[in-house]
Amino acid sequence: MELGKEQADRKRKKLIFTVFMLLMGGLLFFTFFSNTLQSVTLPKVRTVQAAAGGLTYKLEGSGILRPAKQAELANPAGWKVREVLVKEGEAVKKGQKLVLYDSGAAERELEDELAELKKQRIALQNVQDQFIQATVSGDDSALRTTKRELETRKLDISVQERKIAGLQEQLNRERELLAPFDGVIEEVNAVEGLASAGLPDAVVSSGSAGYLLEIAVDGPLIGRLGTRVGQNIEVEVAQAADQLAYRLEGTIEEIADAGSRIYGSSENGTGTQEAVPQKLLRIHVADPGLKGGEQASVKLEQVSSDKGWVLPNEAVHRDGEKRFIFKVEEQLGALGNVFVARKVPIETSAVNEGETMIPADLLYEGDLIILESSEPLQDGNQIRLQ
Repeated sequence: MELGKEQADRKRKKLIFTVFMLLMGGLLFFTFFSNTLQSVTLPKVRTVQAAAGGLTYKLEGSGILRPAKQAELANPAGWKVREVLVKEGEAVKKGQKLVLYDSGAAERELEDELAELKKQRIALQNVQDQFIQATVSGDDSALRTTKRELETRKLDISVQERKIAGLQEQLNRERELLAPFDGVIEEVNAVEGLASAGLPDAVVSSGSAGYLLEIAVDGPLIGRLGTRVGQNIEVEVAQAADQLAYRLEGTIEEIADAGSRIYGSSENGTGTQEAVPQKLLRIHVADPGLKGGEQASVKLEQVSSDKGWVLPNEAVHRDGEKRFIFKVEEQLGALGNVFVARKVPIETSAVNEGETMIPADLLYEGDLIILESSEPLQDGNQIRLQ
């Protein structure tokens, strides 16, 4: 009797224990399942570790070498072209005729003015005869009148002679286009029978004064690199495909304003667009082997003296005028650690085309910086790492 009661009691306890274990197992299963399900729904982020160091500034650009000595010769009077005497690539000497113009109208005007001068001289002779007659007759009134008329005629002749001299000089200067120096014809735009269409009729260049390379760079970069007029800079000149490029030392001859370019969200990572002022660098090079038209490039690189944390521009976000980044913060949880997006405001920063440097006290070594997220983030949002 007692034995049966004891066996029944053990069976009941075993059943209770089994049910308890099943309940606990189910509870743990559903807890982990719900956490797993929740983690799948969290924003997925891609991260990178910030690198300690300075920001690297790079000045790069390329272009075509053009002769430093070049003249764009325009049609001086807008007359029609009568004859083009040169072709592109032709060597010319100083004073050589390049283009002749139809100066017929100007020549006819000059002939008319010469005829007018002849008439004035004949009229002057008539007044001189009247002056002689007044002198002989002793007519004081007529004498004074003819004397004044004589002076007036002489002044008219003087004015007419200067006018003719000016027309002759203009005709000699504008009836033909002359080479201003020894060089090569780079361009011919003059067309026989037509007047100029806004372009220079001819372009003459000479390599005697060296060559110029023009490249456009961001204005702020000029200041960060300390680039200045007179500074020497290495220029790499490309050659034929079967020959290696060679390097020359050039000199920055001029730094000029060159408008601005749009600095877009793909570059700065802030989702905004900014106008960045541009500067045009004119770099002078000289070498006997240069002919003009070669492809040339420059590259200047310098690391900033200031140090901090360097991260990609795409990690930096903007809210109005404020900038910030999101870093990953790991927090302890009852069922494991969780990751949280923590907003870090940026008060000061330095930027180049691909990276941003922030102060060293904003991060710790090993901190993960969020580059992109599957959903918009707020400070304190739980996240899952990619």
